[in-house]
Amino acid sequence: MTEKSGDNLKITTVTPAQAAKIFSAVYSRRITEDQVRKIAEAGELLRPDGTMNMLEYVAFLAKEVTSGLTD
Repeated sequence: MTEKSGDNLKITTVTPAQAAKIFSAVYSRRITEDQVRKIAEAGELLRPDGTMNMLEYVAFLAKEVTSGLTD
C-alpha cells in the first residue's frame, strides 16, 4: 500500500492518503484522506513534509475516545 510500487510502507512516515487506504481496507468502509487529515491536524500530528506517524495517530484517537470515560 504505497504510493510508488516497490516501496516499503513505514508506519512512522505515512501520508493521510496512505493512512486512508489502510483504514479503509482494515475497516471495510470508505475512509477519506480528508477525514484522516482533519484528525491529524486536530492532533497536530502532521509534519512539514505532510507525513505522520501512524502510532501517534492511533494513540491520539484512543486518547480522544477514552478521555470522557475516565473523568
